[in-house]
Amino acid sequence: MTVRYLAEELYRWTRKVEDLEKALAALEAGGALPERTRLEMELLQARQELARYRAVLESKKERPKI
Repeated sequence: MTVRYLAEELYRWTRKVEDLEKALAALEAGGALPERTRLEMELLQARQELARYRAVLESKKERPKI
């Protein structure tokens, strides 16, 4: 995987996490329990993917040669 691809995926997952957090916050006012549970599970999975891409991107960065 190239660094550019990883950066694009990291950005995409960051946006997805933000969108899900907004949807969950809007739903908290009086949403149905099944919908809230679905959003929470989807948010958990998105955060895991975000962390995975962040870790892979960090490992791909070049180490300074001293």
